[in-house]
Amino acid sequence: MKNTKLVSIPGSQRKPVDGARAIGRVSKDERFEVTVRVRRRKAIPAAMIDGRSAPHTRTYLTHKKLEAEYGAGLKDIRKVEAFARKSGLVVVESSAARRSVILSGSAVAFSSAFGVKLQVWEHAGGTYRGRTGSVKVPSALADVITGVFGLDNRQYAKPHFRRLRDVASAAAFDGYAPPQVAKFYGFPTGVDGTGQVIGIIELGGGYRPADLKKYAAKIGSPLAKVTPVSVGAGRNSPTNANSADGEVMLDIEVAGSIAPGAEIVVYFAAGASDQDFLAAITQAVHDSENKPGVISISWGGPEAAAEASFQTEFDQALQSAAALGITVTIASGDSGAADEGPNEWDNLPHADFPASSPYALGCGATNIQVSGGAISSESVWNQNAADTQQDSFGSSGGGVSQFFAVPAYQAAAGVPDNPTTNKPGRGVPDVTGNGDPASGYLVRVDGELAVIGGTSSVAPLWAALITLVNQKLNTRVGFINPLIYAHPSALKDIVLGTNEVGTNKVGFAAGPGWDACSGLGSPNGLQVLAALGSPPATGTSPAAASRTKRRKPG
Repeated sequence: MKNTKLVSIPGSQRKPVDGARAIGRVSKDERFEVTVRVRRRKAIPAAMIDGRSAPHTRTYLTHKKLEAEYGAGLKDIRKVEAFARKSGLVVVESSAARRSVILSGSAVAFSSAFGVKLQVWEHAGGTYRGRTGSVKVPSALADVITGVFGLDNRQYAKPHFRRLRDVASAAAFDGYAPPQVAKFYGFPTGVDGTGQVIGIIELGGGYRPADLKKYAAKIGSPLAKVTPVSVGAGRNSPTNANSADGEVMLDIEVAGSIAPGAEIVVYFAAGASDQDFLAAITQAVHDSENKPGVISISWGGPEAAAEASFQTEFDQALQSAAALGITVTIASGDSGAADEGPNEWDNLPHADFPASSPYALGCGATNIQVSGGAISSESVWNQNAADTQQDSFGSSGGGVSQFFAVPAYQAAAGVPDNPTTNKPGRGVPDVTGNGDPASGYLVRVDGELAVIGGTSSVAPLWAALITLVNQKLNTRVGFINPLIYAHPSALKDIVLGTNEVGTNKVGFAAGPGWDACSGLGSPNGLQVLAALGSPPATGTSPAAASRTKRRKPG
């Protein structure tokens, strides 16, 4: 293969992590696995996944038909396998449905096959195996291979939860049980998720069944059955309360207590790299055994840190979810419009991915004040930006994508241009809900009770709501963004607060209609049910729901 002409994969360019320096070459004998993504047989027709029709009128694809018509072609897979073997690589697994060929081999073999130089990079967060520039493939495969992931193993995604504190007997506020919050928002009654499956993506951490049992007893509510599924080398691996266990338990306990009759399937990936993330979402979407109707994701990172081909491939996985009738709820980030930790701000706005995908239901977070068993006021979650020492520091993520164009359903929503590029883009979030740790959820994690919030709590909150709606309507509502933009009255408009952070107050202000910190608003459960159970008003396009003017960042 030495004389084969190599061409770059579009969107595969990588830069080092900010502040990283190369400290040496990767050992040529180091062995690892790489995922090669293969093109679809043909694109999924836009009309099949545009989400504009009423769910009860839709015909979703089966997993078998999606694979047969829109998965990878067998000839293309065989070409990739042949190339791999000629390059001294081992084919571990191939999947037409997931459009993936997993290869194993040495660093030197991968470097030669894909025209990259692999180095060890050191930065403040540790070390990683990395590359710069583009991944290259033989010209004969340039139209076949759409992405190569795993050569670079830097960790991309972070969990979007914020821990307020451990629960003390003398504390004034010990957190809300999730069913309480569901009641505040008027979630449908008379249903408990029976017959439904909720998928949850986790890129680390784990749960202990004993904790779930004790939690159910504590809040006086049953919990959904939980089934762990390994993604590659990933496992249910609980460690301690300062790890991703807090994320895993928050996701399970919020969704599982609001929809206790459902089954929760947790997909555990081995890490939080782009390769791990893609493996988890494609396994969940194409799981023809468990068949989740809703998938909740509480992990993500700044778009600017994501390889373009990774964003494209993940977005295509969400398109497959839409074709199958799967709703995907995704947390919008916990560091306000900056979308970075307090020590990483560059004073520029960043949308969080994968919430910024047009096929995601991006979920922001609010603070709620309750009086007499009802919400008396609600505002955008934004804690003291000057205090960076609190574990619970944070603010609702939101902004304007630099990667994805404005989707049709947001054309009339008043999404401002991106303040950095002055160009239009997809606005995030779409919806919001209680997620401020100060009005957060009682969670049991690693044997201890704690109050936890963040946009991570809102993704499973909305996943549980959609699960109840699916049961009530006896159908999957699938991709719902166009319908909720067509029925904004199904949500409570949040007009108070901002997600401004940093010395330059990077962020957006809440106001009438859609905004880049609270989306369309928080749920009115019965109104959401009504909006998804009926078609749009005659003559009204899904994008024409909100007639607000474009607002500049606050």
